[in-house]
Amino acid sequence: MQKILIIGANGFTGRRMLIDLSAKTNLYNVTGSSLNKDLSPSSGYCFVQADIRDEQQISNLFEKTQPDIVINTSALSAPDYCEAHREEAWATNVTAVEHIAQYCEKYNSKLIHLSTDFVFDGDTNTLYTETDTPNPVNYYGITKWESEKQIESICSNYAIVRVVVVYGAPLPGQHGNIVQLVANKLKAGEQIQVVSDQWRTPTYVGDISLGIEKLFNHNQNGIFHICGPECITIAMIANRVANFLGLDKSLIIPVTTEQMKEATPRPRFSGLSIEKATHELGYTPHRLEEGLEEMF
Repeated sequence: MQKILIIGANGFTGRRMLIDLSAKTNLYNVTGSSLNKDLSPSSGYCFVQADIRDEQQISNLFEKTQPDIVINTSALSAPDYCEAHREEAWATNVTAVEHIAQYCEKYNSKLIHLSTDFVFDGDTNTLYTETDTPNPVNYYGITKWESEKQIESICSNYAIVRVVVVYGAPLPGQHGNIVQLVANKLKAGEQIQVVSDQWRTPTYVGDISLGIEKLFNHNQNGIFHICGPECITIAMIANRVANFLGLDKSLIIPVTTEQMKEATPRPRFSGLSIEKATHELGYTPHRLEEGLEEMF
């Protein structure tokens, strides 16, 4: 039985993995960990509260759990917040990851680390592959690329998983996502502005969970793009959500990046190719409407 440690288990993706893996009691012994107390206590797993910015707490966490596989879903991921709180972003997204990687080496644990499409600058019209060179345009992206480099230099057994615009049904107390935000606004009869010239590959959270599990016994180190199969704009996502739920599309106001006047730059095009994951892992993600059906 494999011992699994999920760091960031109160977060959106981390919690989904905690639920999915702890249900397989014949395969996995699962421990979740987060900065705060267990968001939604349940049976089937252990939970350890820990601050990964404190190396001693990381040491204690590894000593307690002795993991075979560590899934790091934790991060400061709001670009605007990272831009304004650079020291905190670096401590969480880089220094903590460096220490986690070092302890994975000490305990012979495989590290599976979540990264982002925001490591790219978006100056393309072609899906990014795992071999393309990152060039982030904001501080969040800089920290995530640096975390990737730390893992590659430290770990002898690892996978870096880049994800994009993750959606699904959040638990109470979790941050929402673009799909949930659009649905909530339209159901309330409120207008919502959505950017019409930023392209992404939206990803159903359950697909990330399944994709990561496929990496447990995959013996090749490297980067894997685990995301959705369609490259569409944020405005297209909003309109397809409205169509699926039978809501009023006239409340959706498409605006350009320039009109949005976002404080922090975002890549214009950050669709990721899933060809490698499809070929090597047998990864078959949901199209948007299929994910919406699962979600709602």
